[in-house]
Amino acid sequence: MNAPAHASPAITTTGGVAIPQIGFGLFKVAPDEARRVVEDALDVGYRHLDTASVYGNEAATGAALATSGLARDEVFVTTKLWIRDLGRDGALPAFDRSLDALGLDHVDLYLVHWPAPPLGRYIETWDVMTEIAESGRARAVGVSNFLPEHLDALDDHGLPRPAVNQIEVHPENQERHLRALCADRGIVVQAYSPLARGALVEHPALTPIADAHDVTVPQVVLRWHVQQGHVVLPKTVSRDRMAANLDVLGFTLTPSEMAAVDDLDRAARIGADPRTFTGA
Repeated sequence: MNAPAHASPAITTTGGVAIPQIGFGLFKVAPDEARRVVEDALDVGYRHLDTASVYGNEAATGAALATSGLARDEVFVTTKLWIRDLGRDGALPAFDRSLDALGLDHVDLYLVHWPAPPLGRYIETWDVMTEIAESGRARAVGVSNFLPEHLDALDDHGLPRPAVNQIEVHPENQERHLRALCADRGIVVQAYSPLARGALVEHPALTPIADAHDVTVPQVVLRWHVQQGHVVLPKTVSRDRMAANLDVLGFTLTPSEMAAVDDLDRAARIGADPRTFTGA
């Protein structure tokens, strides 16, 4: 296994868990392709893998990690609890299944994948998540797709705050109020779909910035995330793009360039609405 060409900086949770800021997302990576993809990602230099039970690639992720030659504490591993397993009766068995599939005795971060408010189980589920953290089998626990009202509900029930909120953030969907609330409460923001699933590659406002730094538009967007303080989770199955996505530490966007990216916000969510999504 090669040494990372570009060591990622880390973002540390209020509980003291350091998360490599540039991670590798495994959303929609097919199970039969995932082992090769993860092997490439690790070889390129990623030390943060983000999977989920619903992705169907936990086993392949674990297999690649097992043969990587890397020590367990060298790679930060995240997985997530799917909606059908929300609630006390579902969450603990689901966590056990994820650990078994990954072939690990612990994960670094375990997330509630969606709040699914119509089901009315995310408060109960979060109580179970805190028990998982206390057991030591997850170094940190957090949530994904939680909006302000969902975070407020956890506070209203007197529950510990999540270490992380993984949300859809990209230049056209910046979630400024939610990000500010997370910052105020010490919750690390992780950005999924950070490149808007490729929708920004030829954006006319971003191309001149990329040209000025002799980088690509995706690298500009990822650098914007890094400078915003997000943990960012790009996904690709191309080894070359993996390397390019990790190589965003050698340049800095100016204040005016950051402002130009900020101006692209239009609340254009790509994924489902966390207020109504139930996985159905």
